[in-house]
Amino acid sequence: MKGPRIFLLVCIGLVAGFALARNAKTNALASASRPPQSHPAARVGDLKAPDGTVLKASYFSAGRPGPGVLLFHQSNRTRTSWDDVARQLAAAGINTLEVDNRAHGESGGKLDFWADRNKEQAERNQRTDLETAFQFLISQPGVQRDLIGLGGAGLLGVDNSVQTARLHPGDVKSFVLVSGETFRPGIEFLSQSQLPELFVVADNDEYPPTVEAMLLLYARSASPSRKLIHYVAAQEAPWLGYEPVHIGEVPASGGHGTDLFKDHANLPGIIVQWFVTTLLKTPGHAPADPLAASAILNLLSVPGGPAQVTQQLMEARQRDPKAQLFPEISASIVGFDYQREGDLKSAIEVLRVVQIAYPDSADAMDNLADVYLADGQKALARQYAQQALALLDAHKVPLCSWSDTEQRRADTRRDIEDVLKKTVQ
Repeated sequence: MKGPRIFLLVCIGLVAGFALARNAKTNALASASRPPQSHPAARVGDLKAPDGTVLKASYFSAGRPGPGVLLFHQSNRTRTSWDDVARQLAAAGINTLEVDNRAHGESGGKLDFWADRNKEQAERNQRTDLETAFQFLISQPGVQRDLIGLGGAGLLGVDNSVQTARLHPGDVKSFVLVSGETFRPGIEFLSQSQLPELFVVADNDEYPPTVEAMLLLYARSASPSRKLIHYVAAQEAPWLGYEPVHIGEVPASGGHGTDLFKDHANLPGIIVQWFVTTLLKTPGHAPADPLAASAILNLLSVPGGPAQVTQQLMEARQRDPKAQLFPEISASIVGFDYQREGDLKSAIEVLRVVQIAYPDSADAMDNLADVYLADGQKALARQYAQQALALLDAHKVPLCSWSDTEQRRADTRRDIEDVLKKTVQ
């Protein structure tokens, strides 16, 4: 980023914004989407920071024990910009807290953007404000303190999310980062984190180079289950100013942070489903994404690559028994391509890695049986076909990680039975 921007943002510890962001009425999304009456209502209250500053918060209780999510707004909006997502999360069983940042919305405190040069004090305020919000969330009845998700929009919200995770690395299990950035300590944290991370950015963001900043975060992240949603446009928006330096001077285009909800009506649901997956269904995990796994998939395509990938997988599973480094179907396609070209040795190597990574997949077993049969290794073909059929008949797990339809199960069963017939001929 440009030097002046770095200087100004560091000076305020990334927590400042103009006072005109205080007014919740400036949030054009507040009434854009009225949630169904069945969605939980918010409990609005005050959180008191250690220095006495009052932070306004809205808590959406799921009404039952479960994970928690803490949502941070962008510089030119307030906590209410997350209301629709928060209600949906609570309805799904996830207790959710929104907080107006210091000197924003209904929160107190004063940060004179130009006068506050006390970096240490600003950073201290940021840490204590984040800790105040976090402690309130985990203190609520039924909230599982070691199963927390963080969502942030804009530079302010994204950095607050990452800094909160740095304060509580053992408790945070999932991220949603929208249209923002963090600086070196945060980037280094993401470069070592294996947490599932959803990155969202749009080319029409009115604060370029937000797109490049977000793509940098995505590229530096080490998580194999990170996912990128990039709303493309013919060209990026022209530069008019930086967030939060020029808040109030740059017209909103609908492309920044939670403003995206208006033109991309399915985005709140995508975010909710991400937290449902990573906090309720498979805590701390999300399916591996092909884009995030590109290096692994490329490695599968070179001589000796499958053995290296197997080693990496074993090492990853020593740290996390549920780790997945690549999507099942993407790696399978690499194997299929070798098989179609007649390179059965390479096909077996790749499909064997897939089967090791996805041992409960009847589809992976069936694919391996197919290629062994094509290679004339009938005993191994029969062995894997029988295992595939046992998994299929048990019906205790999905057919594979990417599909479990009745049509797909029936097609797989026919293929397994065909392999078994051919192995006794």
